[in-house]
Amino acid sequence: MFELRPHFEWRGLGFISQSGLKLSSAYAAFDAELRYTVPGIRVADPKACQCGEVLKGVIKPWECKVFGTACIPERPIGTCMVSSEGACAAYYNYGRFARERQVV
Repeated sequence: MFELRPHFEWRGLGFISQSGLKLSSAYAAFDAELRYTVPGIRVADPKACQCGEVLKGVIKPWECKVFGTACIPERPIGTCMVSSEGACAAYYNYGRFARERQVV
């Protein structure tokens, strides 16, 4: 039903080869990308957001410059805070108090 895309752009990570799926040609009649004109909109995270580094494991969410200040679940800036399952949102909602106890 699906086949690998040669490349796909992931928000916060950039282009990664062989990392995305698309409907196979056998299911082309059901493929919205073929049926409708889908604009190739690129949405970059703001410069202050370090979501790419969080997703790659280079930094922890609370090490981001805007985590918990400018970027909170009610006003998300980057991809990691937008979804409740995102790394930053999870750390904000469930890890904040444990981290503050460790720092003190």
